Amino acid sequence: QVQLVESGGGLVQAGGSLRLSCAASGIIFSINFMGWYRQAPGKQRELVAGITSGGVTNYADSVKGRFTISRDNAKNTVYLQMNSLKPEDTAVYYCHTPGRPWGQGTQVTVSS
Repeated sequence: QVQLVESGGGLVQAGGSLRLSCAASGIIFSINFMGWYRQAPGKQRELVAGITSGGVTNYADSVKGRFTISRDNAKNTVYLQMNSLKPEDTAVYYCHTPGRPWGQGTQVTVSS
């Protein structure tokens, strides 16, 4: 059974940082593309950052230079380091790999 469990969200002031973690089980983690997505109230879910099995990364324009995605295949975990947070980053953040169920997500709230 595939499970993706996100953690690390919270309330932070604008300009602050958070590090999200996503622990995966039930998949061969090392060969999977992993993505961090977010969904703000009233908006569609969007891809924030992705990382391939080979470590190639891509980012949404809105987070380039502020967010960093990384993975530790030995720990079956993908991370999202978020710096210089803005109120518009407020959303529920999910990690996801194609074709698998979504996790519960973790709430990130950035106050102005």
